[in-house]
Amino acid sequence: MLNLKNGSTVSLFALTCALTSMSAAYADEDKRVEDTIIVTSLASTQAAEALVAKTPGGADIVSHEEYANRFLVSLRDTLAFSPGVYTQPRYGQEVRISIRGSGISRGFHMRGLTLLQDGAPINLADDNGDFQELEPIFFDHLEVYRGSNALRFGSGTLGGAINGVTPTGKTAQGVYLRADVGSFNTARGLISGGTSRDKLDAWGALSADTSDGDREHASRQSVRFHGNIGYAISNNITSRFYASINQIDQELPGALTEEIALTEPKTGNFFNDQARDIDSVRIQNQTLFNLGESELKVGLFYNDKSLFHPIFQVVNYDSIDQGIFTRWNWIGKKWEVSLGGEARFGDIESKRFVNNNGTSGDLTFDADQNAYTANIYGEVRFKPTNQLTLIGGGIYANGEREQHTKFNSFMGGPVDATGKADFDAFSPKLGVLYTVDNTIQLYANYSKSAEFPGFIELAQIASFVPIEEQTAWTLETGSRGSLGIAEWDISLYRSEIDNEILQFNIDPDTPASTFNANDTIHQGLEAGLSLQLSEWLKLRQIYQYSDFKFEDDSQYGDNTLPVIPEHVYRAELQVGSNRFNVAPSLEWIPEGPYADYTNTKQLDGYVLLGLTASIRVSDSIDFVIDARNLTDERAVGDVSATISADASSRIYTPIERRAVFGSIRARF
Repeated sequence: MLNLKNGSTVSLFALTCALTSMSAAYADEDKRVEDTIIVTSLASTQAAEALVAKTPGGADIVSHEEYANRFLVSLRDTLAFSPGVYTQPRYGQEVRISIRGSGISRGFHMRGLTLLQDGAPINLADDNGDFQELEPIFFDHLEVYRGSNALRFGSGTLGGAINGVTPTGKTAQGVYLRADVGSFNTARGLISGGTSRDKLDAWGALSADTSDGDREHASRQSVRFHGNIGYAISNNITSRFYASINQIDQELPGALTEEIALTEPKTGNFFNDQARDIDSVRIQNQTLFNLGESELKVGLFYNDKSLFHPIFQVVNYDSIDQGIFTRWNWIGKKWEVSLGGEARFGDIESKRFVNNNGTSGDLTFDADQNAYTANIYGEVRFKPTNQLTLIGGGIYANGEREQHTKFNSFMGGPVDATGKADFDAFSPKLGVLYTVDNTIQLYANYSKSAEFPGFIELAQIASFVPIEEQTAWTLETGSRGSLGIAEWDISLYRSEIDNEILQFNIDPDTPASTFNANDTIHQGLEAGLSLQLSEWLKLRQIYQYSDFKFEDDSQYGDNTLPVIPEHVYRAELQVGSNRFNVAPSLEWIPEGPYADYTNTKQLDGYVLLGLTASIRVSDSIDFVIDARNLTDERAVGDVSATISADASSRIYTPIERRAVFGSIRARF
């Protein structure tokens, strides 16, 4: 039983039981339904899950089926039930995403995670990136590897890696259509299709999206395309080309004071007509060589991106990133070896102009920014017994960031912000994996991580700041498996961090300043538990405990780090079958996070209730509804970290308002 702040009482169990008899009536009929409307590949997902089963730490696979009944705005909608992944919507497709406190104070763009699509990195050469370029409705599944468990993707970050995998002509043949409409004048369309003949297959998808947003000055429009063509050169060699095109326009509503966020959450900021518009083209090739007991993958990628970003000034970036990666895996009777490497090179034409209500005025800054990040990595796995696997590995990474200033006018006078920074780090990893039986695993690992700062941290407004690399040692232990009606994924971790890269806002109209903390601790629990209560009743749950704090800091003592709440709980009760189902959901934040490093302001918690439902009207057509924040709860969902905050600080972002979306899906 759950007591809401407005005094009403809602029982999640009672809400679902009211619909049980109706959905159970369809259960027998659904047994005859062998396929689904959505396009997803069981074989592809099972292959990804087999790799997770070899990982001595937190990792999971999120299939398209798990989130298909949601209106897919952002990665939040795909990863809401992935253990350990903190995703908090801000507005539109902007979402804070963090694993184990990665990039904890970065409220824009992305840091501390390696983000990939079909195995190729989305991060720019300086490791910054925009996750908005990934269209979640395209994915067949997502691979989430937390912390050092992401070594197989060449990731040595604190957070790990997320890889979105799209279908191919072999795994998603035929045509799939989807149309969504809903609150805030929201509409989206999707068309995708795949075909396969002999040695050639092809798949492509096109989506278009428009919405006024749930706040003033938060409208968005986007058009996205992603496709791939594969060709079997021989029985042992397959090559695949990928192409992505994105045009994304997003107005920025800005942060509010706490009172306005709670009483008038629709309010947006029209000052300077702030926005983030992205135009990008990504092209890549991957060629797979089957060498018998081993396989070799070689990839090339090219990213051309333009960012038009009116904020305190009009930021205009034109960047070109290119790179190469290779991965080799060998499997013997008792030994397995994985080796890989990656190199990314990027050039940015970085310009800023006076912001004349969203248009470019006089030039204030002009610089060439050049970066590269490269790594080599390896992992050896040894099975002394059928149940026990010992794992050892490591990653060596180095990088360079260089800025050559051609023009910089700051505070009315010229300032030279030319600078260069070099980084390198070796991060070892040791792990053990024990299989109790075929369905239960126990694991532990001890590893180091390293994160290099990007231009957002280094190339600040007035100078090139000497920010150091962030390193951490992490101890993790946990279990995953299934027994009876239960399936779980539970990890405990503790990271001791040196030089954590943190940011704080001086005022809402100036970019955040960055500093290296001395010693900090990130520790917590990542838990997912699913219960298959009957053939037509399933309960999904995730719980995150996050204890992030300074350690004997000269200024902040043992204060809690801001932004991420200590406890997060989500649950969804799925009732029904493929023919008809409903799924009420709950999100509970018992206490909100701190808003500042001095711990003078802590936010209140909140409870959100939602509901999704789908009904299949024929073998090829179904309807979906997604209702969010049913009680129209008002709370602060996200905050921009500052040194010392109060209720009047303009750093608060309200949770999403009540909304309802409907979809029709068809497959031919």
